[in-house]
Amino acid sequence: MKTFFPIRKTNKLSKQILIQPIFVDQRLKSPKKIKGLGENYSWSHNAILRSVEKDLKKGIRNFLLFIVPKEKQKLPEDFSFHYEVIRSLKNHFKKDLTLLIDTCLCSITPDGHCGISQNKKINLPHTHYALGLAANTYLEAGADIIAPSDMMKDTTQYLRKVFSENEFHSAQIMSYSTKFKSGFYGPFREAANSTPKGYDRSSYQLPVSDRTKAIQSSIINAAQGANYLMVKPGMTSIDLIQDIKAETLLPTGAYQVSGEFASLQLLDSQGLGKYPDLLIESLQVFSRAKADYIITYGARDIVSYL
Repeated sequence: MKTFFPIRKTNKLSKQILIQPIFVDQRLKSPKKIKGLGENYSWSHNAILRSVEKDLKKGIRNFLLFIVPKEKQKLPEDFSFHYEVIRSLKNHFKKDLTLLIDTCLCSITPDGHCGISQNKKINLPHTHYALGLAANTYLEAGADIIAPSDMMKDTTQYLRKVFSENEFHSAQIMSYSTKFKSGFYGPFREAANSTPKGYDRSSYQLPVSDRTKAIQSSIINAAQGANYLMVKPGMTSIDLIQDIKAETLLPTGAYQVSGEFASLQLLDSQGLGKYPDLLIESLQVFSRAKADYIITYGARDIVSYL
């Protein structure tokens, strides 16, 4: 089995470890700039191919895809638009790109939660079933890596079961294994149409103060069959990367989330710093901390400096 993001033997920052998030929104007919995120846009299905082609020419190969459907579903089961987008990208670019698919329900549920709500609580069996349908659809469409970000109990284990039943034995999982409840997700939630309603996400996302629980969460996902682990938000979780790698022996990366990235843009816009310098400094720190991959909204901007 190919390892897309192996454990690194060097601290040198390189384009091979960078992952660029991209958004496709079924509601759009023309590109929409994402507030706070510089030159990041939400794209229509028709426009995403041109955007990715430009990124590939810049030297970006790895993409984390977020798909925002037009219609909300109380019990999500229709992922046909997701299939169409993934299929068109893989058919057009084939092996020129590595396509990771964020696998969550927050953009499709009416209340913006990462699982299916019932009386302001997550119904785990219904949530797992919907996530399994989604992930299986993404693999059928040609996804290279499934990236579950829901933070529900035993999702990785459930997906491995689904993949085995459908003979996707070599399917790879990049688990958002240490993901905190955070105030740094604002610009993303606007782009993904996923601001939670009714109650917050503290019942399934991690508390930032609990280091032991944070590391244990990644250990559990590793034991359940994840190929890659993650800390999120990256800049506020940088102290956890080496400990997670030591405990699991798995590649572990960091997600420089939308609020963290937006802070760099804000400093630049106020004349308090230079965006390219701020970005490369922040990414070099991730690299120094032994991150094996880095998800950043600035991947396409920084690649020419590497």
